[in-house]
Amino acid sequence: MPRPRPRATATGSKDGPEARLTEYLRGHRLRLTEERRAVLETILGLKGHFDAEELLQIVRRGKRPVSRATLYRTLDHLREAGLVKVHRFGHGHSVFESVYGRKHHDHMVCTRCNRVIEFVSEEIEKLQDDMCRVHGFRATHHVMEIFGVCKACRTGGA
Repeated sequence: MPRPRPRATATGSKDGPEARLTEYLRGHRLRLTEERRAVLETILGLKGHFDAEELLQIVRRGKRPVSRATLYRTLDHLREAGLVKVHRFGHGHSVFESVYGRKHHDHMVCTRCNRVIEFVSEEIEKLQDDMCRVHGFRATHHVMEIFGVCKACRTGGA
């Protein structure tokens, strides 16, 4: 289960995640409800990857009534607003992570224990930029996921 982490910035700040979500919602003629705010605040307090059911339990443990349908719709809005990324990692269901205030990173996924290892490689990023330039391609975003077996599983430590 994800561990709480300190917030990157206050949700109410002028250019913070709440403002970004509010702007997105207004553009779609929606409003920032208390339920949506509860989901956003909970996500900002999580570290790592989480699935929707884990998130729902965490929100409800915080004594904040949010329906499953509202949670799923809010996750879609957060994804569209650029505050959350969704991954599938081959586990058969979607997992999410907050990306607000976080540097871009890629993932290695163990196919035995499902462990997800985040990493940053400036060399890989430069190579991708070079390949885009060579091919006259303008990238908007990318996802790199490497699947294999982690060290703990290979050595019997998992």
